[in-house]
Amino acid sequence: MRKKSTSPILVILIVAAAAIAAVCIARSHSRSSGTPEQRGESPSAQITGDATDLLNVTLPPSLSSVTKDYNGFSLSFNPDNRTPNYVAWELLASETYGNHSRDGQKFWQDTDLPGCPTTKDYTNSGYDRGHIIPAADQKWHSDAMRDCFSMANITPQDHALNAGAWATLEEKERLWARRDSALIIIGGPIYTDSDRKRIGEARVRVPSSFFKVILAPYLDSPRAIGFIYPNMQAPGNMADYAMSVDEVERITGFDFFSALPDDIENEVEANYSFKTWNRR
Repeated sequence: MRKKSTSPILVILIVAAAAIAAVCIARSHSRSSGTPEQRGESPSAQITGDATDLLNVTLPPSLSSVTKDYNGFSLSFNPDNRTPNYVAWELLASETYGNHSRDGQKFWQDTDLPGCPTTKDYTNSGYDRGHIIPAADQKWHSDAMRDCFSMANITPQDHALNAGAWATLEEKERLWARRDSALIIIGGPIYTDSDRKRIGEARVRVPSSFFKVILAPYLDSPRAIGFIYPNMQAPGNMADYAMSVDEVERITGFDFFSALPDDIENEVEANYSFKTWNRR
């Protein structure tokens, strides 16, 4: 009996299926990026382009900075302070769920970054190893969870803030991401000239406060909000620490969300409504 040859069309279909499978596997091991349409999401009609452009931050020229991309986030590390200048990430609604726990994770020194401290630099310092991008935002993949324990993502944080108001803000961000489909979040420490305290052999500089700026870019009417918390117990309500992104830029000297069209950037950075953000 004559052996039938494989149809060229069938070969093409097999190759195409293999390619699609490879792409799916690769995406399961890395953070999704690209336009909302490319991710199968509903974008705002006003904002187009790669979501990663919104993660870019312009820093003062005098500030030391070494940048690195990790699974699920990027950061600017400051070798002088031994802490990040900022950490930036897009939090998708789907990424607020996941089975990858922080249990058993160990803090690790990233030797790619000069000046990156070790976990021992925080031992008996009186400060928590405070994540900027929280572990709960990285539970969608094991590599993402591991990466957020890089010491480049860590700052000396007062325990009362870390376990209190800062944790509450992080929980709110996950709720807002589920509601609004995705958020762009950028956070980090704030230093003043009087912040001279340092800890550990690496001389990790202790900040006096922390900032967050949050953008919901894919709504019909995009909006943004900023927060600054002192590095101590933060009494009062979350609304007491809310402000415009323009105000956070004034205090930090950073420029956020410059990839937005100018008219949208000017609008969302100048105005904020905590009541609107905090609605269910």
